[in-house]
Amino acid sequence: MSHMDRALSLARRSLGAVSPNPSVGAVIVKDGIAVGEGRTQPPGREHAEIIALQEAGTSSEGATLYSTLEPCNHQGRTAPCTTAIVRAGISEVRVAVLDPNPNVAGGGVQALEEAGVRVRVGEGEKRAKLLMEAYFKYIGEGMPFVTAKFAMTLDGKIATHTGDSKWISGDKARWEVHGLRHTSDAIMVGINTVMADNPQLTARDERGKPRDRQPLRVIVDSKGRIPLNARMISEPGETLVVVSTATPETRESLAEAGFGVVEAAEDDGSVDLTVLMRHLAGEMDITSLCVEGGASILGSLFDRGLVDKVIAFVSPTIIGGGDAPSPVAGRGVELMSDAIKLERVKWDRFGRDMAITGYC
Repeated sequence: MSHMDRALSLARRSLGAVSPNPSVGAVIVKDGIAVGEGRTQPPGREHAEIIALQEAGTSSEGATLYSTLEPCNHQGRTAPCTTAIVRAGISEVRVAVLDPNPNVAGGGVQALEEAGVRVRVGEGEKRAKLLMEAYFKYIGEGMPFVTAKFAMTLDGKIATHTGDSKWISGDKARWEVHGLRHTSDAIMVGINTVMADNPQLTARDERGKPRDRQPLRVIVDSKGRIPLNARMISEPGETLVVVSTATPETRESLAEAGFGVVEAAEDDGSVDLTVLMRHLAGEMDITSLCVEGGASILGSLFDRGLVDKVIAFVSPTIIGGGDAPSPVAGRGVELMSDAIKLERVKWDRFGRDMAITGYC
């Protein structure tokens, strides 16, 4: 494993826990040996580079710093990383990718070079951008990076005609989903999914125990129909109910039961998903959102061009039935030439199931 590979591995461990900051990994190397390493901590705490410098101590003098993202050069909740790097005597910094944040955007590299530090940019760039895809979307567009996740049978069904869906995917695929939840800032479902399944919507470990950090649960529920005793309300983590036509009395009852409540209404009374996305990013610092259904929510997101990435688990199972539901509803397209064609597609196997991942 190269030193940049190690830095990327460290960065991956902070995904979902540090937003709206990017998840960064840093390694300090002297005479070919790693003498310090760090990864991004929750907002307000040390950046990856600072933790690595603290661990390296006096060994930082004349050493090389590997960082998955350009070190910051501005005063935010923490002091500039570039200042600490220069003071520690680091002689060379290798950066995977420049920071798109306008407060940095090449300024960190410039500050280091002006102080006499050699800087190289580009090692591990593609992997770093993939790791920080949600941060790049959040900074560039003020919107969360939206992943549509669903499981279906070989004939494109998500349940039988009676609504039974447990379980389409096998254990290995479901544990992969728990890992996806854990690295997401929020997960979202529609009220029909809640009413049908009464899900917990938690991220769990291999033993089935809830993880220490839970993503925000977002429920799209225009009328506020979610039961006040829904299973998720007693689970660790927070739940946000998004309404549009719910009465003031309903909203008050939801709040008293422990739900967060926000309104985002379309003219037709449905939830305005674009407004919701901007609220999640702008008001709640959500950079990554995993949408797990149902079909109407996924269809609306695809119709509005709000989906960035798709992860579809396909089980070698046949359900059949003309009334059995499929993963994506909404208006859809009229012509095959207008169909959404995923790019950068990859296939992974989880037991008997296949996962198809691609970008819109």
